[in-house]
Amino acid sequence: MTNDQSPSGPTRWYLLLAILVLVADQISKWWAQISLPMGQARAVTDFLNWFLIYNPGAAFSFLSQAGGWQRWFFTIIGIVAAIVIIWLLQKNTQDRPFCIALSLILGGAVGNVLDRLLYGAVVDFIDVHYQGWHWPAFNIADSAISIGATLIVINEIRRAITQRS
Repeated sequence: MTNDQSPSGPTRWYLLLAILVLVADQISKWWAQISLPMGQARAVTDFLNWFLIYNPGAAFSFLSQAGGWQRWFFTIIGIVAAIVIIWLLQKNTQDRPFCIALSLILGGAVGNVLDRLLYGAVVDFIDVHYQGWHWPAFNIADSAISIGATLIVINEIRRAITQRS
């Protein structure tokens, strides 16, 4: 940050990307909550349903039956992750692929933290399936986090290959 504590030029763009992810996530969850009946699949294609559920756990409903403490546990983890990501964005502004990936993760993490604070659980509504096998329901925030994490792995593999050459 500069002396006035405002984000620098590159950091500002990365934060804007995170905000765009957050807005898309929250609008899609708002739509799902007002449009979809709870727990009833609405077919979109042969492999995609809209299916509204509230997940009090983490990915793949991990700890969803834990009794309520997980709401605050995952909220705190999400807030700490957001703080660390913002710090990393400020320290690595020249590493564009890394910062884009972090921005996606940041937007997704904040989206899911907001859900936990507002509803006590994460709003999931995307159901991908094939021949009776269903991937756990997810949302745009989850997708952004997954894409961001994948981009970090790809970026680090690329960096390792370049350093060997």
